[in-house]
Amino acid sequence: MVLVMSLLPTMGFAQESKTDQEASDLLTIIKKLEAEKGVTFFYLDTWLEGIEVADISASDDIRDILTDLLADTELNFFVDREQKRVYLLRNTLVYDQLPEGFFDAEADSLQATPEARQIAQLPPPVFLNDGARQRTRNLGIARIGKASADDLAASYTLTGRALRSDTGEPIPDLALRVRNLGIGTVTDAQGNYQLQLPRGYHVLSATAMGVASMERQVVIYGDGTLDLELEEGIELLDEVVVEADAAANVEEATSGTETIESEASKNIPLVLGERDILQVARNLPGISSAGEGSSGFNVRGGRTDQNLILLDDGVIYNPTHFFGIFQALNPFTTDRLDIYKAAPPVEYGGRLSSIFDIRSTNGNTEKISGEGSIGPVTANLALEVPLKQERSSLIAGARGAYADWILRSLDEESLQNSQASFFDGIVRVHSLVGEDGAIGATGYFSRDAFSITQDSLYQYSNALLSLRWDHKISENTRGTLVAGNSDYRFGIDFDGESNTDFELDYGINQTQLKYFLQRPLGDKHRLTYGVAANFYSVNPGSREAQGANNALPDILIPREQALEGALFIGDTWTPSEKWQWELGLRFPFYTALGEATQREYNEGEPRSDASVSGTTEYGSLEPIRWYGGPEARLAGRYFLDETSSVKFSLHNAYQFIHTLSNNTTISPIDTWKLSDFNIAPQQAYQGSLGYFRNFQDNTYEFSVEGYYKWMVDVLDFKTGSELFLNQNVETEVLQGDGQAYGVEVLLKKNKGKLNGWLGYTYSRSLYRFDGEFEEERINDGEFFPSNFDKPHDFSLIANYRFTRRYSVSMNFVYQTGRPITYPVGTFRLNNTDYVFYSERNAFRIPDFYRLDLGINIEGNHRKNKLAHSFWTISVYNVLGRNNPYSVFFVSEGGEVKALQSSIFAIPVPSITYNFKF
Repeated sequence: MVLVMSLLPTMGFAQESKTDQEASDLLTIIKKLEAEKGVTFFYLDTWLEGIEVADISASDDIRDILTDLLADTELNFFVDREQKRVYLLRNTLVYDQLPEGFFDAEADSLQATPEARQIAQLPPPVFLNDGARQRTRNLGIARIGKASADDLAASYTLTGRALRSDTGEPIPDLALRVRNLGIGTVTDAQGNYQLQLPRGYHVLSATAMGVASMERQVVIYGDGTLDLELEEGIELLDEVVVEADAAANVEEATSGTETIESEASKNIPLVLGERDILQVARNLPGISSAGEGSSGFNVRGGRTDQNLILLDDGVIYNPTHFFGIFQALNPFTTDRLDIYKAAPPVEYGGRLSSIFDIRSTNGNTEKISGEGSIGPVTANLALEVPLKQERSSLIAGARGAYADWILRSLDEESLQNSQASFFDGIVRVHSLVGEDGAIGATGYFSRDAFSITQDSLYQYSNALLSLRWDHKISENTRGTLVAGNSDYRFGIDFDGESNTDFELDYGINQTQLKYFLQRPLGDKHRLTYGVAANFYSVNPGSREAQGANNALPDILIPREQALEGALFIGDTWTPSEKWQWELGLRFPFYTALGEATQREYNEGEPRSDASVSGTTEYGSLEPIRWYGGPEARLAGRYFLDETSSVKFSLHNAYQFIHTLSNNTTISPIDTWKLSDFNIAPQQAYQGSLGYFRNFQDNTYEFSVEGYYKWMVDVLDFKTGSELFLNQNVETEVLQGDGQAYGVEVLLKKNKGKLNGWLGYTYSRSLYRFDGEFEEERINDGEFFPSNFDKPHDFSLIANYRFTRRYSVSMNFVYQTGRPITYPVGTFRLNNTDYVFYSERNAFRIPDFYRLDLGINIEGNHRKNKLAHSFWTISVYNVLGRNNPYSVFFVSEGGEVKALQSSIFAIPVPSITYNFKF
């Protein structure tokens, strides 16, 4: 008796072959075998269409012929005992006998016992559950792999990519779960996923914010690939969230991570109505800035130069406009921002505190579309153009500012005659290559020009070009190539009344190349390994006198160059359902390169012009001094139950590049200094431990995470130092230790009419500079608060949606006032009055708090409209709080007086019109 799978009743007899089939066409070969061997084949024509195979084997045995013929297809075959009939099957097998004990298995599973399977030497048959099938979307059943009598594996590997159906761009952080098995995974940044599934029928569900949820039926016969295409989800209009997928908060092993969607930031009231994911980032626990209107980020007590900011894998040295009030990113071309505050993925490196990974959206591959806004200060526009339907696209964005009136409205008399303008533009091309590859290229440029005084014009610019190629090397191995160049420059044009006019220039250029591979190793490991290199070229500064009879000498500081590289390998190890580990080892190496002259100083003496013992000349590209060492990265996650987990991490890092600044906050004219013979690289060691829990089907997220960071060889300045246009800056700076520790608490509500988050951080950031000599010490060599040490930081962001079209938003921020150095007395020497200052950062300016409110009005949601509109009416600093930006001191009539400077001391209303077509 022959037992055939339930598929057989649906089979029909073969139809007449088409005369125009090629000799290697499978359908033609099957017809030929029927004529030559006198056998009858049973199959469906659709199974054979388009399949090309090798020539027929020379064997006389029909089984040998079909084994060779169907080896590279998903088809199996069954030959009856008389060898007169051949049944072709897709993926599965035909069983002509059952092992003993088969019907003793549990009725609901219909699975043979392991002992019975071994007797039969066959994998168990697969039966489909009609009841489960009715509950899924009508996408058809995906049959994966090919059953084999020689393959008795307990589980098989399912891999693939998740893509948006309209643009073809990958979907990161997509939560994939297998119904009834309690297992799942999350897609990586390129939308890749991997699951280990037992043989048989499963229902795979896919959910993420911004896409429509989907269920897909799969039948697993062996290893295989399944790509998922998901549609945009309209429920995104109801959400104000930070992370793309709420479940990732509990499931991912990496701790200290945040994701901000650009679209989600549109309902958060910010200054002058500008959508700004970088400003939103400052409201998250563990991330702050030195003050309102200041550039840069301080992440977990680190300095502003300890953050690596990437735009589509290219480095941006100053991602802000207008003193940090605006981001230098077009919100309509920006997709999301991923932030790593603890141990980052092993392919990232070069900074101590954080990675800000900004990703641009890919253009629409189906039709021309666009988005724009007009506000009181800026105008933005982005246009998406398909280059090839469903395969490639171009997106271009531009922003401009008409901001002069803002300076005149600030509470500062010296700014009344000032002017400012800025511009940024971006072009990105994205194209799918083959079935499993993609190429993306981004070009970016931004420029600021402002005049704070009537005689000086300041200018700075960013330029970036990056290329990324994701490709499939083999069935289980994917490769990524990243190449790019970044350029940052600033200049000052001084045109005064005296004969001292000059032009001043500075620039840093970085070229990078990185290649890494990702592949599974068995069913519990996923490896990432590769190599990275960066070449730096720095123009430390030049000053060129302008005009005849100029009294100023020209200054040109010799160019600096350096090479930085790294080898890295990491493993995502999942030993059980509860445990997941991220293990990584990175080995960075660095050398400053000639042509250069390096000083040597006497031992036992402070560095100064008087203690120089000699100099060494280095030729072009000659290594000056090598630095480097291993970086270990360890992160773990343990599930306490289905909705909560504990995470912890340990890692260390090297940083070979520093900023030189004696300002309180980062400024556009801060310079970058490469490590060399006399300035060592910075190092940091950090550990973190946190508890994460979700409530009510991921409606609420709660996390509390503590950290401790120790830093070595961080750079600071001597009192009264001259840093710019100084060829020997090592005599003006100090290198010391730092420590930072804190606790971060975050509560978010992701769903419902009321949503948003509440964040609180208690943190300390302390530094110590203790040298052998008095001039190398700060505060007698004791730890003192950094300029950005603000122990208490509280933020509340909320959005309440009355209807689909109307909502109100609020943003409240409270921070401890930052440290400052005060004068504590005066003294007279040689008939001259002098001010005696306290120890560095011994006092604090008043605490900071601010309330912002906004009303959001969307146009009607009719489908057939020329454009969809969105109005934002907001008031920044509703309470009119005169928050101090800085406190400074002047001497008048023999008295020292304290003055306070504020950025926005009054409520600032704005109205912005957004449109999308």
